[in-house]
Amino acid sequence: MKYMSEYRDPELAKKYLEEIKNTVSRPWSIMEVCGGQTHSLVKNGIIDMLPDSITMIHGPGCPVCVTPLNLIDKAVYLAFEKEVILCSFGDMLRVPGSQKSLLEVKAEGADVRILYSPLEAVKIAEDNPDREVVFFAVGFETTAPANALSVVHAHRRGVKNYSILASHVLVPPAIKAVIDDEESKIDGFLAAGHVCTIMGNAEYHLISAKYKVPIVVTGFEPLDVLQGILMVIRQLEQSKSSVENQYARIVREDGNLEAQKVINEVFKVSNQMC
Repeated sequence: MKYMSEYRDPELAKKYLEEIKNTVSRPWSIMEVCGGQTHSLVKNGIIDMLPDSITMIHGPGCPVCVTPLNLIDKAVYLAFEKEVILCSFGDMLRVPGSQKSLLEVKAEGADVRILYSPLEAVKIAEDNPDREVVFFAVGFETTAPANALSVVHAHRRGVKNYSILASHVLVPPAIKAVIDDEESKIDGFLAAGHVCTIMGNAEYHLISAKYKVPIVVTGFEPLDVLQGILMVIRQLEQSKSSVENQYARIVREDGNLEAQKVINEVFKVSNQMC
């Protein structure tokens, strides 16, 4: 399969590992920002094959894990106390709030529904005009366009009983928070390729220049991750700090302008109240 199988070639993986071993001369700590990259590192045994001098730090790349407790509680409240039809992705249902999870209130009779797309929630709202339908929208910049589009779609169709409970998280501020932490010992970053597919690389150039840290926009296949690590190490070994795009087959410098447009039409950036 084009753009898949060629990035899982074991022989090429061995060559990248050998190149990494030949390039590294001292200990370095690299954070892979995205959970998909972490999964690839673990599933393919890459962590165990890297030189001992390279430490991979797992980043804040799981949208479910970074959803604030107060918003989970609000979703539970809406479903159980306000009796709305509460829709979300399946992995959100088991995440505990301060007292209960959405799965628990569903078992107690709340109308909680698992969906694969926020547009399904708009259809549910159309089919149930006498009920309020709320989509619990979580995720990073990657999921924001579809969630925003559901609001636009509902507005265009005159659906008045649809809304979202938004819990989106921006990646660049999270990276800056990690760097600003006095206990942080991270030397370089593998930025999340899917996020940059939407938003582009502009903010990462600012971070790299300000903090003098190499950032490589990286994909999720084994060879993507290995090449991203190699690119970061080469910069570190040469005392360089810039943004490079390993995931150039997908990511453009300015990202997806249409997706950014719908995000900006619906959402505004603010500090999350945790």
